[in-house]
Amino acid sequence: MRKLVKSLDDEFTKANLKVGRDTLFNVLRKHQMLTLRKKYSSRTTNSLHRFYKYKNIIKDIEVTRPNQVWASDITYIRTVKGFCYLALITDMYSRKIVGYDLSDSLELNGCVRALNKALYHAKNTKGLIHHSDRGIQYCSNVYTQILKRNKMDISMTEENHCYKNALAERVNGILKDEFYLDQTFTDTTHAKRATKNAINLYNQIRLHLSLDFKTPNYVHQNAA
Repeated sequence: MRKLVKSLDDEFTKANLKVGRDTLFNVLRKHQMLTLRKKYSSRTTNSLHRFYKYKNIIKDIEVTRPNQVWASDITYIRTVKGFCYLALITDMYSRKIVGYDLSDSLELNGCVRALNKALYHAKNTKGLIHHSDRGIQYCSNVYTQILKRNKMDISMTEENHCYKNALAERVNGILKDEFYLDQTFTDTTHAKRATKNAINLYNQIRLHLSLDFKTPNYVHQNAA
């Protein structure tokens, strides 16, 4: 609610209106514009595999700049015919989604496409840390070799450890709760169109409290 009030401040000032958070909340509630989002769950992580599982190396580091740590995760998107799977890569400093891919399979290719998109726009990845869960996609030889070729360090959540992949999970929640990616889409094409729109709005428009009410794009591009 604070982010919404902040984003509307200029419009209220131009209209010579003084609208506080409680007043705005009451107006939205009166017009039935407040909704409780439904919560669903679906398993996207299979850590029971033969591939090497890397240690968590970001537990004690301070993130001070873009392209220092990327957090990767997979979440599901519902369609009438079943699930699609959204692979996301988020910059931990700016909260910007730097790479993504939506596919109808949990196989490796979607994660690789998301990673390649992120790498395409990154100027220098030497020493950049890629953090993920211990899923088979991220531990696979194909995926880790791409990271190593780009001189990136590999970090993974520890089994039953309290320090989870919190940022990636938070971004997943925002996309579903605030940008309606938790609805059931007619097909994969519909889901892809909605996902692209949601990510653009998230990166370019949504103000983040943790970023001092700035957008991920702004922070990613203007960090000192």
